[in-house]
Amino acid sequence: MLKFAASFALSTILLAVPVPATAAGQKISNDLDKCRAGNGPAVLVTLNGVKASAGKIRIQSYRGTKAEWLKKGAWINRIETPAKINSMTFCMPVPSSGTYGIAVRHDLNGNGKTDIRSDGGGMSNNPSINIFNLGKPSYKKTKFAVGNEVKSISIKMKYL
Repeated sequence: MLKFAASFALSTILLAVPVPATAAGQKISNDLDKCRAGNGPAVLVTLNGVKASAGKIRIQSYRGTKAEWLKKGAWINRIETPAKINSMTFCMPVPSSGTYGIAVRHDLNGNGKTDIRSDGGGMSNNPSINIFNLGKPSYKKTKFAVGNEVKSISIKMKYL
């Protein structure tokens, strides 16, 4: 349990790193119409296991490359919205077909700070998070391909 707590704490801290004002990404709304059949490229993300209808969920897309995955200021799009318990669905448009990764953070009390004992997180492909990868799984474990279609993925939220 202690090993999990330490590794989870590290992953939560990495997801909470503030992004500078000069970031290339943009904040967008959660427009599910952009994930209707025939639209794309986009990723339809289903979050499972959201702990509570409290605080905010932040979901960010990154290119699935070593140079950009979870790098400060390298996110492409970000959606922030009030959390809803259990499951939530998001449409994350991507600029073109290619390889991407998705990172999610649940700021349970909405204070904008990382609260290790309550906040949660998750990533595309649901990689294991441990002390050896310092809470930052390799882009190889989180990347997935998107063509010109709408790609559906599921992310399981992790909490202490």
